[in-house]
Amino acid sequence: MNTTSAHSRQSELVVRIAQAASRLPDAGDGLWFHNDIRNNFYYASYLFAYAVGPYPGEVLPLSREAAKAQAASVLLAVLRLQDQAPASSTYGHWPLGLRPTPREAKPHVLPVELMGSLMVYFRERYDAELEGELREAIDTALRHVYRSGFYRVPMQHYHHHEAKYTAAKLIFGSRYDDRELLEDGVRSLEATLAFVRRYGMVEYGALPWFWHWVQAFTCAWELIAEPSIKRTLAELLDVLWRERAQFYLQGTWVGAQSRGWPHDMPRDGNVLFDYVQFGGFQLPEAMPRTEYAGFLYYPAPEDALHLAVDRQQPVEVTKSVPRTAAAPEDKLHSYVYITSSYAAGGIWERVQEFDNEQHRWDVTLPLDSAGPEPGINQAYFYHPADASAGEGAAPGDPRHQTRYAEVLFDRNVILAVYPIPDTEPGRVLGVLPKGTWQQDGQSLYVHVPGGSGVYFAVHLLQPFRIEEASDRLNVISEGRPNAVVVEALDVPEARALGLADLAAFAADRSSRKPVFTAGEELGIRYTGVLGREQVLQLAEDGTLHRMVDGQPIDFTVYRP
Repeated sequence: MNTTSAHSRQSELVVRIAQAASRLPDAGDGLWFHNDIRNNFYYASYLFAYAVGPYPGEVLPLSREAAKAQAASVLLAVLRLQDQAPASSTYGHWPLGLRPTPREAKPHVLPVELMGSLMVYFRERYDAELEGELREAIDTALRHVYRSGFYRVPMQHYHHHEAKYTAAKLIFGSRYDDRELLEDGVRSLEATLAFVRRYGMVEYGALPWFWHWVQAFTCAWELIAEPSIKRTLAELLDVLWRERAQFYLQGTWVGAQSRGWPHDMPRDGNVLFDYVQFGGFQLPEAMPRTEYAGFLYYPAPEDALHLAVDRQQPVEVTKSVPRTAAAPEDKLHSYVYITSSYAAGGIWERVQEFDNEQHRWDVTLPLDSAGPEPGINQAYFYHPADASAGEGAAPGDPRHQTRYAEVLFDRNVILAVYPIPDTEPGRVLGVLPKGTWQQDGQSLYVHVPGGSGVYFAVHLLQPFRIEEASDRLNVISEGRPNAVVVEALDVPEARALGLADLAAFAADRSSRKPVFTAGEELGIRYTGVLGREQVLQLAEDGTLHRMVDGQPIDFTVYRP
């Protein structure tokens, strides 16, 4: 367990990101990144912070004075790209991507949403260290952001965009003493708090957008002085951190996710806010979303901290979430079984989320337990979506799946059936963390050695082959229909059951392989190593049966 304070961990981030920034080459027009303008702002902020702050050591290849000048130069290059023409339809905005050249790039609606508020934070925090040209450029840019009114959007979807608009209303209303705007922000804040308390979050497990919620409202909490507003912000941040803690396992986000990016699947990579808040795992070398984790900090409530870091006793987390904000009583239902060594679960219902990015289920290992670097820490199977159908799939991107799957979650076991029609490719793909493995017909047994060690038993209806990559095992199973069982058990659990090694675990599971059916009914009957019998059956008419130890599963009783 990392016992250093959150502020010490933030200092570590500032130093590391400043080091990275100091070595970045000029990509043209005085900027380091042309793929996303926000990265220039973030990295320059860290370099500036190190140059003027009380951070230990001289760890950069240039002096602090030179580092400050370099950071200011990049910040100025960013600020110059703002659309400052009041009559423009993109007034107050910046471009997102900067190709073919920054000067030719068109303004985009996204950068200002979060960057605008964080720019106010940067301006306030480093007021004494800002010099004339940069100070004036920031003040000018912020006035244009305020006048643009991009944030004047009514509450409708209760998603990360509106979270950022709400925080911006509060921040800019306070900064420019605009009581009408501030009161609009308060109404939006109170509506957001009431919605998530009553219904839950529409964007369940959505990374990195959950962190945009956290950053936006933490930024407002840091900047707003009015006690009543600050209290409401604290209440909402407590809700957010309790949500995070429920699905936290040593640097990972477990269970279902409505959306996700490649740097979080099949290995959790967006971990900086977790690292600051919880510690307890090694900070990875790669930092794909630096954003403002090294600056913004709101202490999670004690109950959330305790829940997140104390996973000695297994727990089942069940929740209902609103399918949409427009119909919040129409629920989706998520389940995850969390132990100190792994978590297994997902969401019962298939939904076509934005960009077809719903991550239905997986078994997740703690970040430090995922085997040799840079090994993945998630195990899951899916029927891949067709890129030509506009469903977002791409070679080597194991995120986008079709609707042709039904699932059963029960503690350490996941069952899935794939009723793939003839019009779809008859292929199911899987990813598994690397480790020692052995194949037995259409079953696979894996020992992932990191941490306490975890065994996986994987059984497929159709034949499969394994392609071993540097960071994972890729499993390709051809044929339709298909079905899979994935069971996890950590090494201490296995030893307590008399299974001393992978060979013993494989022998035990080989003696109790699942019974698959693939005629008029597609189904699985399986008794896991813990002795619970799971049954998943899908009839031709679409009738679905899910049972554990002879009792039907009723997930409609889940609450927000």
